Amino acid sequence: MKAQQAKTIDEYIAGYPTDVQQLLQTIRTTIHNAAPDAEEAIAYGIPTFKLNGNLVHFGGYKNHIGFYPAPMGIEAFKEETAQYEAGKGTLQFPVDQPLPLDLIGKIVKFRVEKNLAKGEKNK
Repeated sequence: MKAQQAKTIDEYIAGYPTDVQQLLQTIRTTIHNAAPDAEEAIAYGIPTFKLNGNLVHFGGYKNHIGFYPAPMGIEAFKEETAQYEAGKGTLQFPVDQPLPLDLIGKIVKFRVEKNLAKGEKNK
């Protein structure tokens, strides 16, 4: 269940069944709302949002939606993310449960702050 060599997020999402497409599109919209100045891209073969570097990534899988806010994005919300399967820099949201859109939005806003601060330091 993986989009083959997608060059855009639209192409990536189109490679999935309709129910997963809806979840991926919902995450995409949530990220856009939380980071309206971020640019869309495909990096590492998955949808990516960039703002002063990589902001967050997401992807579709058989049983979950992967969300990749980097380790700092998970550590800052440890209690709220504890109920989800997680790895270093990754969260897994089961496809048969509602997406935690408020949490995703909060994590993205946190990452925007960190990336913008990083950009200011580098000036």
